[in-house]
Parts: sequence; structure tokens; C-alpha cells
Amino acid sequence: MTDPIADLLTRIRNAYLAKHETVEIPHSRTKEAIAKILKENGYVGSLRVTKHSPQPKMVLTLIYKGKIPAIEEIDRVSKPGRRVYVRTKKIPQTLGGFGMTIISTNQGIMTDKEAKKKNLGGEILCRVW
Repeated sequence: MTDPIADLLTRIRNAYLAKHETVEIPHSRTKEAIAKILKENGYVGSLRVTKHSPQPKMVLTLIYKGKIPAIEEIDRVSKPGRRVYVRTKKIPQTLGGFGMTIISTNQGIMTDKEAKKKNLGGEILCRVW
């Protein structure tokens, strides 16, 4: 697999479209950091890391408001073939501030609002709304 972050986002998107309650994803620290941000901002319910052999798995519980999924759209911005970097002042707002942009900075993976508070730029990983 050449892009594990795109795999994470695609698994979440497909699970919401199929109306699943949970989704299993192969574990990595980067994926776990993105999943924690999604959990803190109310896009997924809970996050569990289970010990499997040969690789641990993350289990995410999905949230629905009635029949409507909490995540309407989630898409990858920076890709292995085309990296997208921004400075602090150029960090884009998703849906005029109603959505969220996840950025990888030199101080870790964080949301666009946290990066602006800390005056950090970095690689735009994905947008969620």
C-alpha cells in the first residue's frame, strides 16, 4: 500500500456509506493521531486499539445523527505524488470554518485551528466536514 492515510479515510468513508457501526483499520501512530482528532471533534464515537498478530488494529465506532452520518465528506489533500504544504497564514478553512482541516506539523498532527494558534504551518493531510 502506497498511501496508508488514504486507506484510513477510504475505510471510514465506505463504512459510513454502508451504514456500519464500527470499522477496523490497521494500526499506525499516524493513523491513530488522525483518529484521535476525529474523535475529539465529534466525527467518530470511540477509538480502541486491539492487539492482533502480526499488526494491531484500530476499531472506530461511527456516529450517526438519526440516519445521517457525522462525516458528510472526508478527502485527502496531500498525496504521495503531490505534497501540499502551507504556511500559517495560508491555512485554508474548510466550508468557511464549519469543517476541519488536519495538518501534519513539526509538533505533531493537529487541526487547522490548533496550528493557527501555535503559529505553525505544515502538510495538509485531509479535510473533513
